[in-house]
Amino acid sequence: MKTIILLLTLASFMITDSLHMKTIYEYQVNTIEGENILLKEYENDVILIVNTASRCGYTPQYEGLQTLYETYSDEGLTILGFPANNFGGQEPGTNEEIAEFCQLNYGVTFPMFEKVSVRGDDIHPLFSDLTTTENPDFTGDIGWNFEKFLVDRNGNLVRRFKSNVAPESEELISAVEALLK
Repeated sequence: MKTIILLLTLASFMITDSLHMKTIYEYQVNTIEGENILLKEYENDVILIVNTASRCGYTPQYEGLQTLYETYSDEGLTILGFPANNFGGQEPGTNEEIAEFCQLNYGVTFPMFEKVSVRGDDIHPLFSDLTTTENPDFTGDIGWNFEKFLVDRNGNLVRRFKSNVAPESEELISAVEALLK
C-alpha cells in the first residue's frame, strides 16, 4: 500500500511539473553590452522577440521594428533583438560591431542582446523553448533571420511570424494591438 501511495505521489509531481510551461521571464540573457539580466525585467510588457542579422535580405526590417517600437512602446510594447549567425554567416560581427551597425544604419533604440545561436546543437535555451512551444501559427526550427515571436503580458508565446512578415504588416500590427488592449 505504501508503494502505491508513493508511486501515485511521484506521478502527481511529474504531471504537475510537465504542465508547468516556462514563461520567458525565467530566462537569463546578456545584453549586447554584456550585462546579464532576467527577462523578468520586461514583465507586463507585450514582447516581440526577433532573431536578427546585419547582412541579410531582411536586414531592412530593423527600420520597421524601430518604427513599431516607437509607435507602441508607450502602450507597453518591447522589442527584443537577438543577433544570430546561424543562416549563411549573415551576422559575422562582434557584439560591439552589431550594436554600432544597428545604431548607425537604423537608429535602433529597442533592447539588443548578445549574439546567440537560434538553432542546432548550441541553441540558446530561450529559443529552444520558443521553437517547441505550441502556438496557433507553427512550431519547429527557425527557418531564417528575422522570425518573430509575440509574447503576451504574462510571458507566454501567443503568435509566431515567419521572416517575410514585415514589422509594418497588418497581420503583425493587428496581433500586437490585440495584446496591448
